[in-house]
Amino acid sequence: MNFRLHTVPSKRAEKPTSLAQTLQKADETCRRCQPLTPTICMTKCDVWKLKNEFRKLYEKMRHSTHMKDLLNTIKNNRRLKILNAISNKELSIIKLQQKLKEHGYQHSQQTITEEYLTPLIEVGLAREYRNKFYTTLFGYWLNNLVRDFNNLENILPPHSECYEEITLSILLNEPNTYETLEKAIPVKNLSRILNRLKKAGLIETAEEKDYVFYFRTRRDPNKVKFSPTEQKVYHNIPAEGISARKLAEQANISLRRTYKYLKRLKRKKLVFTRKKSKLYTLTPKGVQIAKLLQNIRELVIEALTAGALLAKDEAILKSLMPGSSRLRRRKKRKEAPPLTVIPTISPR
Repeated sequence: MNFRLHTVPSKRAEKPTSLAQTLQKADETCRRCQPLTPTICMTKCDVWKLKNEFRKLYEKMRHSTHMKDLLNTIKNNRRLKILNAISNKELSIIKLQQKLKEHGYQHSQQTITEEYLTPLIEVGLAREYRNKFYTTLFGYWLNNLVRDFNNLENILPPHSECYEEITLSILLNEPNTYETLEKAIPVKNLSRILNRLKKAGLIETAEEKDYVFYFRTRRDPNKVKFSPTEQKVYHNIPAEGISARKLAEQANISLRRTYKYLKRLKRKKLVFTRKKSKLYTLTPKGVQIAKLLQNIRELVIEALTAGALLAKDEAILKSLMPGSSRLRRRKKRKEAPPLTVIPTISPR
């Protein structure tokens, strides 16, 4: 197997492989190799260069802010254009300037370097070699995930603590109440974050009146005289309660008349109301973004685990893979997965 660090990433393997599989094949190659001197290994071996790339990436990923920095970095259309361009071919700064002009972006070479390339390099997505830029293997795989999402900077805030992303990750598994979300998100920020996600079309709530549910009381209905419509409304109220809107649909009468007869039933002490907490739910667009975030998180965990194996960092390996030191995919959990890796953030 031949690894070439400074070639088109799609040609690094005959077929697509994961970061874990790539590193495992690199280890197999190293075990079979018998270099004459360590210098030959360091200067001429592409496998060594690839493993060294993982080691450097691991040093970046060990920092607790890496996931936040990574997400904030890719919430920029120009950086995504550059990432996609250099994932296909090594490009000089002049070529990158021309590529951006094709997309309508007019920037100096200094601006491209400082504002767009440097952030990509700092989070381990890109590298420079002999005045040309290319993606790391991690950057290549992340580009595959985000290349169809060219409007992230207009969907999520580009300079943030990533509370919006954490909220979306929590809601991916199931709708949640405000009270549940405030266990994971600072209360002073939560209302603003939820409003921002609503305006972006990523989350939604039911109509306000749907939070008031109607239940039957324990009073014997046989001791009460019903009108035909009152009886129809009463018998359509299930034991678990129902909103007036759904009750109107089941009873096949207008919502206005439903409220009218519910009011009568309340006076007869046959019905009582109880408010239920508002549930926040992902829209189809929100599900799409939340799944992207989940895929990015899984890729980060995979790369972090690969780096920890190379560095033989048992503490990180135990936190990522309890009970095992082998590289494997993490099983999906039923609870909402924390978005960040180190430290983890999840509902308490």
